[in-house]
Amino acid sequence: MVDSGATVNVIPYEAGLQLGAIWDDGKANLRLAGSLGSQTAMPLFATAEIEGLPTVKLAFAWIKNCAPVILGQTNFFMEFDVCFYRSKLEFEVLPK
Repeated sequence: MVDSGATVNVIPYEAGLQLGAIWDDGKANLRLAGSLGSQTAMPLFATAEIEGLPTVKLAFAWIKNCAPVILGQTNFFMEFDVCFYRSKLEFEVLPK
């Protein structure tokens, strides 16, 4: 999900495990806001590849509970330009 209102990128627990990450309660200290504010989270960095766009390193808040992958301001919107076309219910991701 691309969310211009999300402060950070979010990745769910199972997806982090699939990427080979190991949960460490000692590092689980990120504070989230909004509907995920009560979730335990830790930082997770991953290289992301979107077809046709340059490969980038993204920072995620890896949360212990189930949630969708959220691409937010830090740092997805810092790495890409995103254009929303509300009338068409579409969006476009472009290199910065």
